[in-house]
Amino acid sequence: MGLFGRKKKQGKGTLDRASDNADQRHLIDFIKTRVGVEAYLEPKTTVTETTVMLIAHDGEWTRRRVDGPAGAFALGRKYNTPVYEVAKTGYPQRKRDYDARRKLEQQRRS
Repeated sequence: MGLFGRKKKQGKGTLDRASDNADQRHLIDFIKTRVGVEAYLEPKTTVTETTVMLIAHDGEWTRRRVDGPAGAFALGRKYNTPVYEVAKTGYPQRKRDYDARRKLEQQRRS
């Protein structure tokens, strides 16, 4: 069989799993234990379901699946967390700064 000879997946759907209770608990815990958390809604793709990235005031972040845009906005309302559509706003600079600091810390440890 050649490299591209494999049969492709038929039908609709994604390769990812749907949101579950563990995802919700993780998001809620992040909101409750961080300051200045904002939510960034990431749209469903052909590979992943809808996700939300939570970003704290210092740039620390986490990403988990949600039950579509409605699930993200419901989470925001329930926990008084602003929700932005990342396709319209992009990610805040503090997230990129946080990632750069972590990368530098890892390089120093190596």
